[in-house]
Amino acid sequence: MKSKFNLLLAVLLIASFALAACQPQIVEKTVVVTQEVEVPVQVEVTAQPTEKTVIEFWTTDNEEARVNMYDEIAQRYMAENPDVEIRIVPIDEATISQRIATAQAANRLPDIVRMGVERVAAFAADGILDEDAAVAAIESIGKDDFRASPLEMVTDPSTGKYAAIPFDGWLQAIWYRQDIFTESGLNAPVTWDDINAACDALPGTGNLLYGLVLPDDPGQNYPHQVFEQVAISNNAWPFDENGNVTMNTPEMVEALKFYTDLIRCAPPGPQYWRGAREMYQLDQSGMMFYSTYIMDDLVEGSGLEGGGNVQIAVENLAEKTGFAPSMEGPNGAATYGQLVTLSIMKEADPVAQDVVKFFMTGQNYQDVLALAPFGKVPVLISAVDGWKGLSPFFANYTDDTLDQIANGYDSMQRWLFRPDYDATEKAVVGDIEGRLLISQVISAIALEGTMTPETGAQFLQDQVEILLADRQ
Repeated sequence: MKSKFNLLLAVLLIASFALAACQPQIVEKTVVVTQEVEVPVQVEVTAQPTEKTVIEFWTTDNEEARVNMYDEIAQRYMAENPDVEIRIVPIDEATISQRIATAQAANRLPDIVRMGVERVAAFAADGILDEDAAVAAIESIGKDDFRASPLEMVTDPSTGKYAAIPFDGWLQAIWYRQDIFTESGLNAPVTWDDINAACDALPGTGNLLYGLVLPDDPGQNYPHQVFEQVAISNNAWPFDENGNVTMNTPEMVEALKFYTDLIRCAPPGPQYWRGAREMYQLDQSGMMFYSTYIMDDLVEGSGLEGGGNVQIAVENLAEKTGFAPSMEGPNGAATYGQLVTLSIMKEADPVAQDVVKFFMTGQNYQDVLALAPFGKVPVLISAVDGWKGLSPFFANYTDDTLDQIANGYDSMQRWLFRPDYDATEKAVVGDIEGRLLISQVISAIALEGTMTPETGAQFLQDQVEILLADRQ
């Protein structure tokens, strides 16, 4: 009996172990079945990915550090708006017209373009700017926060609408050795008479070799920028109130004569902005025409073409430098500057308006201005206080100078900004500058001696009449 019992017990134990051994296989099979049911629920393969809205943003802020900042701001926007992709495309300012024409022919215009205001009138006349989008963007940013003058500068006279959004800009001035002017009993170089007096007195004073560097390189836009301020200070304009070309008036001839006569105290040409700033920093010239971009260069030295920086020859040069943005001539006064815009192109996606607003809001706008605080004067009133703290170099200049710069838009004048000029006339003004007509005439009078102020003015008259006829 005992052996039978033991045998029965052994059978029962073997059966129990066999049953236990079978259990994991049943659980494993159940798990597999469960997974096969759940996997299709977890991985959705039927829905199509949402197509992103692409905004193409061309910018003339094309240096690497600046492009990187534009990309960073774009990344911030895309993080908040994952259905939008912003593509930052750096371009050269000089190639804008050609690139826009090529893009237009291919029906591939960008959405946003950063460009100088002188381009806006011509593009508006060509009908490739979305003025309604510009108006909407300005309203969303806050129209009352914009300075009035920049808004006037972008107003299309044919429609009364804003053709672009003001973005930033700079102010032009005569920067001069205030310490030497004071020692020599010279007045600040504001009036034509005082500029002439300084021109004659400065050469040979201290280390100075020249009174100033005269912009006269025929291949540069720099002479045009300086001469335009001289011309406006004598009430010389390309067109009169009736739309007639007026490039050969007595006022224009007088402006050409005053400008080119300054060659007597200037280094031999051709000269442009690089020579102007270098000779001033090397204590060779007592005056220079330059934009507010020069302010940090007067502290640490401007970049040399072959690399490195100019070694400034004057201790505390920035503190010894005066700032004369206004010029007073026989028939008026003028302050010259530049306004840079964001233009929204025709058929741009409506999201472009929101992108413009994002770039001009709060820290994003301050980050753009910080790329070059001296050459990026804010157009928004609310941004001025923050702008003044963007560079330690501002400490080298008086509060009066900084306020003059910040308020420069209120007095800024250009041929392009004359309010009674229509869209065609403004487009021709842009053509005059783009074709370097003024620079060529100044070079012919001052350097080559092939023209006089009278024949140079008549040449301009003939050329501008042709440009006007081509636009009509």
